[in-house]
Amino acid sequence: MIARFGLNENSHVIEIAANDGYLLQYVMAHRIPCLGIEPTAATAQAARAKGIGIIEDFFGVRLARQLAAEGKTADLIAANNVLAHVPDINDFLSGFAVLLNHDGIATFEFPHLMRLIQENQFDTIYHEHFSYLSLIAVLAIFERNGLTAFDVEALPTHGGSLRVFAQRRDTGSRPISAKVGELLAAEHNAGLSTDAYYRDFQTRVNRIKNDFVTFLLDAASQGKKVAAYGAAAKGNTLLNYAGVRPDLIAYVVDRNPAKQNKYLPGSRIPIVAEDLLQTDRPDYVVVFPWNLRKEIMQQLGYIRNWGGQFVTAIPYLEIS
Repeated sequence: MIARFGLNENSHVIEIAANDGYLLQYVMAHRIPCLGIEPTAATAQAARAKGIGIIEDFFGVRLARQLAAEGKTADLIAANNVLAHVPDINDFLSGFAVLLNHDGIATFEFPHLMRLIQENQFDTIYHEHFSYLSLIAVLAIFERNGLTAFDVEALPTHGGSLRVFAQRRDTGSRPISAKVGELLAAEHNAGLSTDAYYRDFQTRVNRIKNDFVTFLLDAASQGKKVAAYGAAAKGNTLLNYAGVRPDLIAYVVDRNPAKQNKYLPGSRIPIVAEDLLQTDRPDYVVVFPWNLRKEIMQQLGYIRNWGGQFVTAIPYLEIS
């Protein structure tokens, strides 16, 4: 962003949902003035510990008008993996039109609905998400709230995401990239604006559930040990939809000490530290964060020393 848009010490960058300041610390390292907006107290405090200015509040028109009145408008507003989380998406986006400078840029990253449906990513549908977004939908909501998209990038994160670049509809001067029209056409050609595109999703999801449960029952009948990796939302959605309990998956490994010695909600599967894998030597490790499959398989590659195998359930059951 710094290189593309010529950001410097005279610019101002704001991040919405700044979390613990992980992104803004690099903006600050380039001596670019920045500000984070983060409503969660613990992560806001972690960002402040890095020297980053944080406003502990939810973003929308009210806060945008307050900041603009204080002269804190932005040349770049970044919003990564937050657009799908907001309950009032119109108020949220209208705030960007208020807070951007005349030629400012806003970037939004969010999981791509087309990939979610195509690849059976039903475990991305959980309580934190209010919206499941296509470019078709986002362009319409932008227009309604004073923004225009001028570029888009496809990203591999979260199983396939979009990064959409927007500007103010009334004052933005950047030409619209051909990539916007190309992706829009791809979505229309795929049928995202029709109900037919979504009609067999439930059938495919049921097939995934049945295949996963059948695998676990077969493993249990053969006396095989099954563990899992990643105590996160994706895994919880899969486990509770499939009705899996500790009799079929003995435990889930997670490197986060804050999660260890607790239980997954609903399934009540215990969460343990990684060293248990070395002593217990399970026959299978189910990787719940399938979007990080390659990284996790490299990290846990030692399970192959005793013939262990990795399992993922989405987009289809795969044992390797």
